[in-house]
Amino acid sequence: MPARRWAAAATATVLAAGSAALAGAGSAHATEEQGSAGAVVLRTGLDVSLLNKTVHAPLSVTLNEVRAPHSARKTALTATLDGVDGGKPFTVLRAEVADARATVEGERAESSATLAKARVHLPGLPLLGLIELEKISSRAVCEAGRTPLASATLPGSVTVLGKRVKLTSGGPSEVKVPGVGEVRLDLSKTETTSRTAAATALQLKVSVDPLKLNVAEVEGTVTLAEATCEAPGGGVEPQGAPAGEAVVPADQEPAGQEPAEQEPAEKEANLAETGGDALTPYVAAGAVALLALGGGAVAVSRRRRG
Repeated sequence: MPARRWAAAATATVLAAGSAALAGAGSAHATEEQGSAGAVVLRTGLDVSLLNKTVHAPLSVTLNEVRAPHSARKTALTATLDGVDGGKPFTVLRAEVADARATVEGERAESSATLAKARVHLPGLPLLGLIELEKISSRAVCEAGRTPLASATLPGSVTVLGKRVKLTSGGPSEVKVPGVGEVRLDLSKTETTSRTAAATALQLKVSVDPLKLNVAEVEGTVTLAEATCEAPGGGVEPQGAPAGEAVVPADQEPAGQEPAEQEPAEKEANLAETGGDALTPYVAAGAVALLALGGGAVAVSRRRRG
């Protein structure tokens, strides 16, 4: 290949590789910045045994499940299931208020779930409710640069399998009804990290044996009012910060203290803000080397012609 064509081809190859590397880095950066939020009013993970325990049917129902990055809201008031009540639709949940919202706007992701005047039923127990409650709610807020928040609210008591149960913060509550079964209630579960938050108002672990409507056993979990989120961008704690230690913003350094020298990781972060990343120096160096090699080839070709 003539020296000029070889040099042009080498230069084009380097530039294409550099563009692809920078495009890939930009795509990864955009994914990290997006954030997310989700909420659900009701989610069941139950196993229903039929026909004298010879047939197992999963009972998986969700009510008003929403996801964002874009704003979403659902307010359906009933959840039904087919195939477990002699072919007729079976109402799992009925409520006066069942609201789930999820929003991601700018640097803030937020979700919430609210359930009020609600009653949950299980196959085999058409008249006796699994749980009756006045109002529960959960909320999760994740904002870039701030500590995520997760919270849940509960009433003072609920009715489980016909029994009034007082809810306390001392731990889970257990309800046992002879001839029917037992239910364990886990209350107000919340969890946060540097970028995420999750809150669940109530989670019930169910094991009942109603022996009605050709239903032998129902086992599994029922989750009520769940909210989750993930903050857009990075977390609130800088890399290497001790757990639980307050983070001082860069523009609020203590008086009389010299700014700390930038660590290599911080220098790479600053480089990324200008549009490059850790690959940029290597791509540039490769381009310079190939251009120099191409120029040498052109010079040698001209000498031979001379």
